[in-house]
Amino acid sequence: MLKKILFILFLVTPLANKVIAQTLKIGKPNFDFSQACANSAFNSFEVRFNFSTSAPLDPNNQLIVELSDPEGDFAIPTVLYQSKKGELTNNAVSLIVSLPITASGENYQIRVRATEPAVTSSKSSIFPAYYKAHDSQFTINNTIPSATYCAGGSYVLSIDSNGNGVTNSPLQYSFLSYNWYRDNSTPSLSLPPTLLATATSGSYTVSTPGVYYVETNYGTCTSDSYSNYVTVTEANTTAAATVVSSLGNPFCSTLGATILSTTAGKSYQWLKDDVAISGATNKTFSATSAGKYSVKVDYGGCQANGSIVLQEYQMTASLNVPLSPAIKQIVSGESFNVVVATDANNPTYKWYLNETLIEGVNLNNYLVEVKGKYKVIVTEEGTCNLSKELSFIINDSNPFADVPNIPNLISPNGDFVNDTWILPNEYVNGSNAEVMIISGNGNVILQTTNYQNDWPSNEIEFKNINPVYYYIITTQDNKVRKGSITVIK
Repeated sequence: MLKKILFILFLVTPLANKVIAQTLKIGKPNFDFSQACANSAFNSFEVRFNFSTSAPLDPNNQLIVELSDPEGDFAIPTVLYQSKKGELTNNAVSLIVSLPITASGENYQIRVRATEPAVTSSKSSIFPAYYKAHDSQFTINNTIPSATYCAGGSYVLSIDSNGNGVTNSPLQYSFLSYNWYRDNSTPSLSLPPTLLATATSGSYTVSTPGVYYVETNYGTCTSDSYSNYVTVTEANTTAAATVVSSLGNPFCSTLGATILSTTAGKSYQWLKDDVAISGATNKTFSATSAGKYSVKVDYGGCQANGSIVLQEYQMTASLNVPLSPAIKQIVSGESFNVVVATDANNPTYKWYLNETLIEGVNLNNYLVEVKGKYKVIVTEEGTCNLSKELSFIINDSNPFADVPNIPNLISPNGDFVNDTWILPNEYVNGSNAEVMIISGNGNVILQTTNYQNDWPSNEIEFKNINPVYYYIITTQDNKVRKGSITVIK
């Protein structure tokens, strides 16, 4: 009798476990989005599902949310969420999940799977899902807006890779693909573009003239990952090439070189003022000055010529002072109004005397009263920040202005103050007085009876000490004056 009872228990126990396993049911996952479009700034999507059971869940049970492949196949699913053992006990579950960066397709589905017991929900509705790993504008054809191929040939448009100023190329993401388009719109008519090809290589061979561009393939998700437009033309034996200045024309030379670029071809030769520039055989050329720049483009069987007369933003400015030499002589005690004439827009002025800024003077004119070296800097502020420096000298119109005493100190530094040895009129030109200057070594360096108040006329060499010279002045009636002259900087 005991054996029969045990046999019955062994038969019933597995049957009871099987009945309990069948009581867990997981509902179809649902969500509010119609498409899942993610990027680095947004990747959160709510997924909801219900489950029911007539018995407590196994404490080791885990609920796993899985994503299919782009065609809805769960042969190798991607886990979007996995609960801890025994974590989810509430029958209504709401979770936030994120797409993998490789998500790219129109027919994704989601399912939920339990581990203890092993139960799987039905599949969710189909939805497109894309992770936009690259989501900003990029460039093709090295940003050059035009390209040409020979009749019967073709031209390859390519996405620019990182380097040479490019820092965010979509080519850095190997799993992306691209949609190449030909734009059909005209200035007066907006038409949808023609999808030409979907490719993973990042290049497309053009054999028909038109305007082309490319977008990163994110299906029905919108994106900012698209390229510039390139106009591709077909050339005969000769054609015209375009030349574009990166800084515009005129350009601001104060901002550095402007990059001249031309239509893409197979080889190039740049010229300035019709003379070939040695080594200038690239698609671009850095120009630093104005002039006529031209380029010969070889497309491999046909050629094109293009040119641009490059101009610089300039301003003119002049003074009411003689230009060569820019010296204005005034009588001691008098003044002269120096005026700047310029075509600058809203110019500013800074005036200097002997390299020292004259404070408080900021108009286009200045009343000078003392001799010296002057300059004015005229500036037109703006994008270019143009400036022009005008220098002039104010000198005494009477080099023989009378002084009371024979000086024993001069400073020939070009500031027009004590630059030369100025004597009283009784010893200079017309007095027939003999003036002799002797160096510290005893060498006679000047001897004249017609002194012009112009010594030293040459630069004096300074060593460790200020040089000292000696003078002997003998008047017509044989009166003699002697003394020393110290020269300082």
